[in-house]
Amino acid sequence: MPAAYIIVDMSISDIEQYKQYMAAAPAAVAAAGGEYLVRGGRFEVMEGNWQPARVAMLRFPSFEQAKAFYDGEAYRAARAKREGATTFFNMILVEGVDAPVN
Repeated sequence: MPAAYIIVDMSISDIEQYKQYMAAAPAAVAAAGGEYLVRGGRFEVMEGNWQPARVAMLRFPSFEQAKAFYDGEAYRAARAKREGATTFFNMILVEGVDAPVN
């Protein structure tokens, strides 16, 4: 079963409020079997016109577990803490490649 990835592009407008979300979200991610691969940090646009403000990327064992994370009570509570703290918050869920085992 391939892993699944959540990719987020966001612009934070109220860092103090956003810190509440940052404090709550990791426990929700971990409880659903997920992990952060990227959470802010340096980036460079290599091609195209996409100009992300801040990028996060999470990995989950499966597409279904990522959906359960997003729909779960713990992440709903974290999202409520984020309300009004971002100018935009774009999130997509993509299924990874089911790579052959060597």
